[in-house]
This record gives sequence, structure tokens and C-alpha cells, in this order.
Amino acid sequence: METNVTDKKIKHTREKTPKKKSKTFIIVLALLVIFGAWFGLTKYVHGQHHEETDDAQVQANISPVIPRVSGYVLQVRVSDNQRVNKGDTLVILDDRDLKLKVDQAEAALATAQSNLASAKATTNAASSNIASSQAAVSTANAQIETARVNIWRTTQDYNRYANLIKDHSVTQQQYEQALAAKQTAERQLQVLIDQRNQVAQQTNVVSSQTTATSQQIGIASSVIKQRQVDVENAKLELSYAVITAPANGLVSKVNAQPGQFLQAGQALFSIVLNDDIWVVANFKETQFNKMKIGQKVTVHADAFPGHDFEAQLTSFSPATGAQFALLPPDNASGNFVKVVQRLPVKIEFTNKNDSLIKQIRPGMNVSVDVHLD
Repeated sequence: METNVTDKKIKHTREKTPKKKSKTFIIVLALLVIFGAWFGLTKYVHGQHHEETDDAQVQANISPVIPRVSGYVLQVRVSDNQRVNKGDTLVILDDRDLKLKVDQAEAALATAQSNLASAKATTNAASSNIASSQAAVSTANAQIETARVNIWRTTQDYNRYANLIKDHSVTQQQYEQALAAKQTAERQLQVLIDQRNQVAQQTNVVSSQTTATSQQIGIASSVIKQRQVDVENAKLELSYAVITAPANGLVSKVNAQPGQFLQAGQALFSIVLNDDIWVVANFKETQFNKMKIGQKVTVHADAFPGHDFEAQLTSFSPATGAQFALLPPDNASGNFVKVVQRLPVKIEFTNKNDSLIKQIRPGMNVSVDVHLD
């Protein structure tokens, strides 16, 4: 009798236990469903008003330090990660060769200036010779006129004596003297004409020489300008022996040592201008339908979890990142596979007073949340 009663109690307990477990399971399941629905609804509502991506990095202007002239390194005045200001001396090259080029250019300029002075002196002398030659021509013309008058007089005397000799009114000697005087006057005129022609020819020669020397003055002036440019260029190259910082920023790893030979155009190191940083976020092309310039953005840096950086969407890239790749995809080649493309978006920080912004470095990973409203 007692055994039967015990069996009934055990059976009754077993029947009640599954019912308690079923209620707990239902409650847990209901809570999970409610939480999942709340979470899904929250994400849906958030997704309607936000666009997010973790494909984003901090960017900054990076200015390379490149020598403009070749030479050996004399001094390196910066070290890795050092902060520099615009105009600070970074590297000094051995400038002895460059100074010799300056001296050589200045000597060539002095020679050109001497040539110009010589050409001017020659031109002045030629001008004086022209004046003398012209005066000689004028004198010769006057002498020719005098000789022509003498010829006219002696011709008149000869004609009179020629008429008088016929009736023996004058002696033969007087006639011959008149004839000789006439012939002498004629020859004297021819001599003066020849002399005048010679002087005129010399005047033309001197005039040609003056023209040539005047052209030499122009050439010498052009050479002087060229030599002045050479001097300025040599001085400019001499100034390049001192390599200065192009802007404010932090120096990267310095790849220069004293005694090292540098080629012009060889990259030494870079200066990161981290005073002006921004974020480039790569959004999927399916996320762009509601994004606009000027929308508020919240940036979260992996280096500073839990901190919100205030930012603003400022511009969109003109093309997707694939178009700027070394080998952009060509869908016409027959190997087309549709892949969702990403478009770079520039995001700039708006709260410049945030103390943590100074600690952000270019290349850091961040996630961005664009507020669509």
C-alpha cells in the first residue's frame, strides 16, 4: 500500500517537471524574438538615416624632400620623426663646385662687358673716321671746282693765243705756254677727281665698318644678357645646396648620411603635413543614393575607441577607385564579372579643437557614419 502511494508521487512529480521547463523555454524564446525584432528594427531605422563603412583611412599631404642639384652631403640637420617648420635647414650639400661655377659665370660676364666696351670704342673711332672722310670729300670737291675754273681760264687764254699765233701777234713760246697751262689744268682736274673718288670709296668702307661695329654692339649686349642669366642660374644652383623644409610637418625616416652622393631629383625623405588631415572613405556604389555634400559625419578611430570625431562630407571622387588602378578593369574583354565598386569620399574634420586630432596619423584605419538627414 505504501509502495503504491510512493510510485504515484514520483509519477506526479515527473509530469510536473516538463511543464516548468517548457515555460522557461518559451519565455527565453520570446525574449530572444523580442530582442531580435528590436535589434533588427533599430538597425533598419538606423540604416534609413545613416550610411556606414569601415573601409576608410586617414590621409594628409606628404611633401617629398628632393635635391635640385647633385652633390655630396655635408651635413644632415634633422632626424627621424622630428617636427620642422617651413624654411628650416634639413640637409647641406658640398657647394665648392657650385661656387666655382658662379665665379666662372661672373668671369664670362666681365669678358662680355669688356667686348661691349671695345665694340663701342671701335664704333666711335669709325664714326670719327667717317667725319674725317666726309670732310676730305668736301675739300676735294672744292679743289675740283677750283681746277675747273682754272681750266676755263687756261682754255680761254689758249684760244686767244691760238688766234693770235695765226697772224704772228704772239710768239710761239707764248702759245706753247698757254697750251701747257691748259693741259696742266686738265690733268690736275682729273687727278683731283680720282682723289675725290678714292676718298669717297674710303668713306663707304668706313661707313660699312661702322655698321658692322654697330651690329657688334648689339651682339655684345645680347651676350651680356646671356652671361647675366648664367650668373643668376649659377647663384640659384648655389642656393640649392642648402635644402630647406617646404612646409611645416613631421620628418619621416631620413635616408641621407654625410658623405653620401645625391643625384638631382633623388627622393631623400618626406615631410608629413599632419596639421591638415582628412579621411578618405570608400563607400559601395549602392550607398550613394542619399549621400550629399555637407552632411554630418561621425568618425571613429581604431586607435581611440569610444571617441566620436566630428566631421563633414566635403566631396566625391570623380571616378571609382578601380579606374585609377594600374590595370583598370575592361568589361569588354569578355571576362566580365559584376563586382560592386567603391567610390572614394573625402571627409574633413570640423572640430579642430579636439585634442585627439593632433594624435591621429595618416594611414590610420577609421570607420565613418554619414548622417543622411
